[in-house]
Amino acid sequence: MKKLLGTLATVALMSFGAQAFADEATDTGEKIYKQAFGRGCGACHDIGSNPQLPALIKAGTLDLHKFSTVVKEGKNGMPKAVDAIMAVGAVKKANMTPDEAIEAVYKFLSK
Repeated sequence: MKKLLGTLATVALMSFGAQAFADEATDTGEKIYKQAFGRGCGACHDIGSNPQLPALIKAGTLDLHKFSTVVKEGKNGMPKAVDAIMAVGAVKKANMTPDEAIEAVYKFLSK
């Protein structure tokens, strides 16, 4: 019985830790979205004529791979965004890699 309780406690702590990490990543993603390029991604992407990222992600039209490719390479009038993302203080504080930071923005936009 003690072993079972110990195992359950370990699983609960691991789950809580994973949830805390996911929440931290989502919070960082929100900061990136609001601060990248000094004015935030929404300065362009919250305008009706430009791609509405949350809607595209939620509809399944824009998966993480496509999103990451556009962020890294740019597309049409959108510049490459990795440097702007990596310059956000929350990314530096979390010591994220570019891929982790891009995934954090994606997670924020998909919630």
